[in-house]
Amino acid sequence: MYQKIMVPLDGSKLAEIVLPHVEAIAKGCRAGNVILVRVVEPILKPTGDDYFPLEEDRKLLKFDRKAAAKDYLNQLVHRLKCDGVNIQTEVIVGKAAESLINYAEKNGVDLIAIATHGRSGISRWVWGSVADRILHSARTPVLVVRPAEWKPDI
Repeated sequence: MYQKIMVPLDGSKLAEIVLPHVEAIAKGCRAGNVILVRVVEPILKPTGDDYFPLEEDRKLLKFDRKAAAKDYLNQLVHRLKCDGVNIQTEVIVGKAAESLINYAEKNGVDLIAIATHGRSGISRWVWGSVADRILHSARTPVLVVRPAEWKPDI
């Protein structure tokens, strides 16, 4: 059923709670591909007279951030145990939710599996939720995994 599973990761341990679920789904569905994706937000130039690095410095910063993201994903590949499943990595530069949704649509992803921080109320309003934006905007089915200690605000 699911042949191409995309797993957005932000580098946090909390985001990685989705991985055991992805392993189980990939094995159960005999998925062909699992794609671990890390989005690197662009470096925005502030307005006003604030110091901002030269163009070449910005390119170097972007390269360093992309390289660190790629290293992180490669470490996860070695931890996953999905025999018979092709595990790929992808680093994208852009706005997280928008970039992930576009990637899923352009690459024929069958399932997006993502962890959520479980924020609500003012914290969610301030920080936003990439998982929430993906859940409400993606045309691709989405599996959202919450941390075990999450408790709903009732």
